[in-house]
Amino acid sequence: MSILEGSSILVTGGTGSFGKAFIRYALDNLNPRRIVIFSRDELKQYEARQLFADDPRLRWFIGDIRDQFRLTRAMHNVDYVVHAAALKQVDTAEYNPFEFVKTNIIGSQNVVEAAIDAQVKKVVALSTDKASSPLNLYGATKLAADKLFQSANHYASGYVTRFSVVRYGNVMGSRGSVIPYWRKLAAAGESLPVTDDRMTRFWITLPQAVQFVVDSFDQMSGGELYVPRIPSMKLVDLIEAVAPGSKTHEIGIRPGEKLHEEMISEDDSRRTLLLENRYVVLPTIANWGGYTVPAGSPLPDGFAYRSNTNDLWLTPADIQNLLETLD
Repeated sequence: MSILEGSSILVTGGTGSFGKAFIRYALDNLNPRRIVIFSRDELKQYEARQLFADDPRLRWFIGDIRDQFRLTRAMHNVDYVVHAAALKQVDTAEYNPFEFVKTNIIGSQNVVEAAIDAQVKKVVALSTDKASSPLNLYGATKLAADKLFQSANHYASGYVTRFSVVRYGNVMGSRGSVIPYWRKLAAAGESLPVTDDRMTRFWITLPQAVQFVVDSFDQMSGGELYVPRIPSMKLVDLIEAVAPGSKTHEIGIRPGEKLHEEMISEDDSRRTLLLENRYVVLPTIANWGGYTVPAGSPLPDGFAYRSNTNDLWLTPADIQNLLETLD
């Protein structure tokens, strides 16, 4: 039984791919008292209301995480918060850095402040593999957000609220996925654009991401950064699974993009433990009182969790099977 059962939950960015998947899971499995969907796009909220058939357990708040007062109002009588709202496109961030700072960093600070003021019990913030050893502006803003949420436990030491972070890789089937675009080109007999044939990525399905977040609420005491053990895939294998035999052409790595992704750097691995199907990166400083180090195995010297050196891999057949579950 999850601590989320029968509770009041708020999801920032609740009309995104993860948000909708989390809400569907919660409605079907957690019997929530209510779920507050906090997002800034009224059209997406309208479409989501139809998707969930205006379930009476849902509450709809138009708002931006840049607005702390609106967040505080939305969190009234909320027990748990999933922070999924963010600006996420790597190349867009390179051209619009100020906007990403305002949303991903200042907005995250607002979530922290509002959660403490509203006496929320636990907050789990969603991170990204791009936050580890960031090369791009998007990753840098998410790394800053990760640090804010881990350190927020000091800020909230005299309060009930505790904060943790979940970091995972690319989500198969999420909004903005390249898969529908490739399928469209393949159906028209056109060549598929590929950034670099050597590229590798971590991949996780939406149901797996949702379950990982739910489990993290149950396990967290505050300050942890959780990373799932998930497989990698080669970009060329993804193409073969999506559009077998299609022609491709390289277009080069986009601004701020990595050839391979990383979720735990070598430096961070020295304060990381392995717990069954997940890694937990411990906070740099944890003196807010009541913190206990989870039971786990330390990682070997020099370890780094990267998509190209991962010990778990998806074959084209594995990828095809996963894609069939999304169709």
